[in-house]
Amino acid sequence: MRRSSSRSPGYGGSAVGGIVLTYGVLADLRFGFMYNASERITDSRQNTNTGYTSVVQFLNLTLPTPAENLACDEVLLDLAEAGQTGEILRVWQPPEHFLVIGYSNKIRTETNLNQAQHDGVPVLRRCTGGGAVLQGPGCLNYSLILRIPDTGPLAHICETNQFIMEKHRQLLTPIVGNGIETICVQGHSDLTLGDLKFSGNAQRRRRQHLLFHGSFLLNLDVERVERLLPLPSREPTYRHHRPHTEFLVNLGITGTKIQNALQHGWRAEKVLDEVPLTKIAVLACKQYSAESWTYKF
Repeated sequence: MRRSSSRSPGYGGSAVGGIVLTYGVLADLRFGFMYNASERITDSRQNTNTGYTSVVQFLNLTLPTPAENLACDEVLLDLAEAGQTGEILRVWQPPEHFLVIGYSNKIRTETNLNQAQHDGVPVLRRCTGGGAVLQGPGCLNYSLILRIPDTGPLAHICETNQFIMEKHRQLLTPIVGNGIETICVQGHSDLTLGDLKFSGNAQRRRRQHLLFHGSFLLNLDVERVERLLPLPSREPTYRHHRPHTEFLVNLGITGTKIQNALQHGWRAEKVLDEVPLTKIAVLACKQYSAESWTYKF
């Protein structure tokens, strides 16, 4: 039975030794669900302008398959919620193309499914909200597992978007730009260079922890995006019905530069040296590779 959760709209390494962890299941939260605040973790983090005040572990891990890479984020969230690990910043860069749709997306509405099947491009469903995206070479992905405090910018969905997007805007400003356009936060959780989007993001919230993840376009094949994805059924106002080729922009920089900026901003210095590869493989097989999950809407 699938656990419920709160989801909000927007979304290279090497494997290390796995461990088998046993933990209990905690209920997720849907929008509007009320519960005793005394059960929440308190936190005084407020500053959007400086480095993060908590110890965040770093994980540079790209797994062999698309399903495993998506499952990894959910497993890390599960472990944090169960108290088995702390806050985490993960980065990964997919070696192959695949489509990812948001949790509630209708697969035949948000993708050109016949074209994807013809091209041999897999389609998968993620556990967070947002729209459909093309993953592949030229994308840098990041995932944050963070504690949800009683107060402060991470306590609520909209404020979390604002906090993380503004932090990333500030972190990237020194390394991104063409000297003319400015990095902006637009839509629910997009980063743009002027009015051209280069990063989409989404989140999922549990009782005590959240997953916030997204992608940065470095050198993605935007023509392939045009072929595989129709215009989204819901779009931010600033898009103005533009096709993908007139809406998306590649940054043309290395993923290492963005990775270093994220590590610095989130103070992710300690490497996460135990990764639950067995749990990731099981979830990838049972859920993310299952047609019942991919085609559920």
